[in-house]
Amino acid sequence: MFQAWLRPISASPMLAPAKHVEDSLILRLGVLCMVIVGIVATDIAAETQTSVWAIPLSIAGFSWSWWARRQRNVVAKLAIALGMVIALVVFLGRLAALSHDSRLLLAELLIQLQVLHSFDLPRRKDLGYSMVIALILISVAATLSQTMMFGVFLLVFLAIALPVLVLDYRSRLGLLPLAVNSLGMSWRQWFGLFVLILSLGLGVFVVLPRFPGYQIRTLPVSAEIQVDGEFDQTRVINPGYVSGRGGAGVGEELANQQFDSNFYYGFGSEIDQTLGGVMTPQEILRVRSQAPGFWRVLAFDEYTGRGWRISTNDAAEILRRSPWSFRYLLPQLPTRVPTREVIQTYTVVSEFSNLIPHLYDPRELYFPTREIARDPEGGLRAPVPLPEGLTYSVISHVPVRDRSVLRTAGKIRNPAAYRQYLQVPEALTPRLQTLAQDLLAKADRPIEEPYEQALYLTQALKQSYRLDTQIPKLAAEQDLVATFLFEWQGGYPDHFASALTLLLRSIGIPARLVTGLGTGEFNPFTGLYIVRNTDAYALTEAYFPELGWFLFDPIPGHDLYPATLEVDQTFSVLQQFWNWVTGWLPTPVTGFFGTLFAALESLLTQFMDLFSQGLGGIIQGILLLCGAAIALWFGIYLWQSWRYRQRLRRLSAIEQLYVQMLDWLAQQGFPKRNSQTPWEYAQYLRDVPQLDSLSQRAIDTLTHAYVSWRYGGAALPLPALRRALGQLKDQRWRSLQHTATHLNRLMRKGGSR
Repeated sequence: MFQAWLRPISASPMLAPAKHVEDSLILRLGVLCMVIVGIVATDIAAETQTSVWAIPLSIAGFSWSWWARRQRNVVAKLAIALGMVIALVVFLGRLAALSHDSRLLLAELLIQLQVLHSFDLPRRKDLGYSMVIALILISVAATLSQTMMFGVFLLVFLAIALPVLVLDYRSRLGLLPLAVNSLGMSWRQWFGLFVLILSLGLGVFVVLPRFPGYQIRTLPVSAEIQVDGEFDQTRVINPGYVSGRGGAGVGEELANQQFDSNFYYGFGSEIDQTLGGVMTPQEILRVRSQAPGFWRVLAFDEYTGRGWRISTNDAAEILRRSPWSFRYLLPQLPTRVPTREVIQTYTVVSEFSNLIPHLYDPRELYFPTREIARDPEGGLRAPVPLPEGLTYSVISHVPVRDRSVLRTAGKIRNPAAYRQYLQVPEALTPRLQTLAQDLLAKADRPIEEPYEQALYLTQALKQSYRLDTQIPKLAAEQDLVATFLFEWQGGYPDHFASALTLLLRSIGIPARLVTGLGTGEFNPFTGLYIVRNTDAYALTEAYFPELGWFLFDPIPGHDLYPATLEVDQTFSVLQQFWNWVTGWLPTPVTGFFGTLFAALESLLTQFMDLFSQGLGGIIQGILLLCGAAIALWFGIYLWQSWRYRQRLRRLSAIEQLYVQMLDWLAQQGFPKRNSQTPWEYAQYLRDVPQLDSLSQRAIDTLTHAYVSWRYGGAALPLPALRRALGQLKDQRWRSLQHTATHLNRLMRKGGSR
């Protein structure tokens, strides 16, 4: 019945066929491939199954529109319009019930509209709409993707889009009817163009500045999680603690716990650091952050002799958010150190505890449960373990680590107020104080500043003790830190943090043990930090009056403190990309480039310091800039001259003279077109009034010599040709002399009058 309606409508003389029909089948196939790549990329990035129905229907729609491209298709257009209205109504209904990230809903709506639109593509303009939709879909996939798989789709999309854009442009110019199903270029040309654009895109991606203050704030959050039962804010669920009774969490006997190679033992309200072993690498988080850092999880204040516990765990408070928003406002910690806002988005890849990793100091949390808990040490907890696929966002005000400011911090004035962070076993205190003082005495100068003491002791532990996983089992009467420092002379990475924490406490610096996750491996193409369970470890966090808490990393092979916010993060992606590249280069190569970049950084720093030295420094800086610009210009001029001479050397003697003639004439504003023969070009120059008769004869002589050599094999005398080229180049001086003579005559006439 549907086809019966179409026949009389399309045959009606009142309804003429659609105008400007696009007949290029290869252009239509290219656009279809772009759409398919966009749909599949979005499907894989969002982990949906839209492509199962969208791709077959898109193929059917493109086939129908090709077959019926010269018909009016009124009934089909009405059906398409009705379908679009229904899709819009369904989308608005789903959007009203949604309170989190709506990008996926918008992408699904776009795919639905594209499938309907594919049944009506007679014109090039209609194909252009589909190209734009494909571009939007691949862009949405870029924002949703968290793996390198998107890079494959991007390369395929680029390989298809380039010929499609060229074909579309040829269609606009009306060139396609001559070769309607031809690409118009050889495969070598297409491949060269593809490589060129890909190289330019990667170059721009690497050097593009990143200004965190101007980045678009997107705070993705998963759909709301419904929690059954009452929330116990004191409970920490750690799958790494496997007891004899098969449970996990707070309140179990540490003696019954066993090491689990898949989970880090340090995520619990009480930890036993005698549990040791090697973890099996497993990806647990993907983090998108404006700056790298240590993804903080828990802080411990009480040392137990075998590990640590949170003495104030029962004082954890429950925080509730508004039912209309996923945002939690967290208490602010006072500090006089400058801070920077850093936005992070976390996606849980595999099973994790109910603890919420974040950068210190969190101010806003966007989380999909109605309640969370916060312990007095700043740890954040969810009512349930974080499920696979969960996404949440955090806004932290991260302190800028300025050593010049931290060195001004004095000792605490009221030790009683920080008693819990100064607790050391009484029998161990004298030995720790003596060891700390002996280590500080080895410094080149007396160290009095608490921050410098913390840095020095951190470095001393790295140099004096070793990582060792083959340590004996700790006896019941032994103290972990004492055995590590005075007997084993080494141990597991977390033992270093425990030792540093007690050493700082012994000399009056408040400190606590912090467990969390290292920055992880940065992927410069996805912009994500890949965090594994093997990135989990413990660090020491020391307190400095009025400045706050700062991390120190005593583990050998690590920096003195974990990745932190630098003063300038504009080119952070370039630095991260370079770190990724150096991981694949030999050590001598990376050492050479490291020395080179360090020297350049030193010179740049000295140059920038000139502008802070008053008017004299500013003048010196400007003069240096001018001198550098002149030197650069002169260097470019010498390079171009050298390359020009090298090009001429590869030519025969007569061809060299003819090329020099062409280059000189082009500089004067008379270039030779590729379509002109040598004699046609010489004939054209005879009509140029700026060239005198002597120059015309020189041009004819050189042209005759070149044509005779090129096509007849004749060799004319070179001295005469060189004189002809010299006469041509003297044209400028003859013109100046003529102008000077003419001005002189005018002046004489004026004087006689």
